[in-house]
Amino acid sequence: MNNTQYQALTNALSQHIIGKSHQLKLALACILANGHLLIEDLPGMGKTTLSHALARLFGLQFSRIQFTSDLLPADMLGSNIYNTQTQSFEFRHGPVFSQLVLADEINRASPKTQSALLEAMEEQQVSIDGQTFRLPDPFFVIGTQNPSYQSGTYPLPESQLDRFLMRISLGYPDWDAEKAMLMQAGIDRDSSMPEAVVCANTLAQWQSSVVNVHAADAVIDYILRLVTMSRTTPGYPHALSPRASKAILAAAKAWAFMHERNYVVPEDVQAVFESVAEHRMRSANMEQAEDTVLSQRLLESVDPLAA
Repeated sequence: MNNTQYQALTNALSQHIIGKSHQLKLALACILANGHLLIEDLPGMGKTTLSHALARLFGLQFSRIQFTSDLLPADMLGSNIYNTQTQSFEFRHGPVFSQLVLADEINRASPKTQSALLEAMEEQQVSIDGQTFRLPDPFFVIGTQNPSYQSGTYPLPESQLDRFLMRISLGYPDWDAEKAMLMQAGIDRDSSMPEAVVCANTLAQWQSSVVNVHAADAVIDYILRLVTMSRTTPGYPHALSPRASKAILAAAKAWAFMHERNYVVPEDVQAVFESVAEHRMRSANMEQAEDTVLSQRLLESVDPLAA
């Protein structure tokens, strides 16, 4: 990724999500690392707008699934429908068969429906009535959820949270950003959406380049010290799993690639660590304790330069 392409992506995103440059960079890093993204925030913060913009920028086929309490797995994955003309069953693809799927308000669906996404997110396939169907390539899920203390929500299980490479929160805009947003309020939404900056093939090339970014033994050891600390020290409700270790490394490589480096430094790990690790370590009853940032405590406890 050259600097011109990177600036084009970030500039286009910044026109729609104003004043949130760090969160937008994390979202781009998540896509480059070939991971799924969870956006948790109050209603009206721009979660859906960001998802639409990412799909348009990368030229990806997009579908939105509105998660509700009565949504069934078949509504999302698809089902076999009997064709009276051929006198046989035919599989009708559900909206999950898209390159970028927006799982909107994912924590408003029942646990059964939430779990139906597990195979899709991990294996990039779905199994229906004994048949396996491959999902498009690339395949991304952007899940949005409201805070767990709001009515009508079902907490995502740890196994589901672990499938999301990153979790970010946009938060309230500052005065200038919200004023700029209000000045654009009269602009037609469809006409203001960005055009594709790169195509899916270019994205695939970038993802391959991210995989090949070099991580020295010292960086690997730093990540291992972080995850080991979460497993051996009291105060971390859920220790970081080996999948989390891989996610931290993948996100750090993507961050380095975005900054035109072919090697990872400890600062890359630190830049992405909270978005990758925090949602994996927190317990459900900690969701309202916003002042407790476990990932930050972990970073402060581990020396990146230790032998």
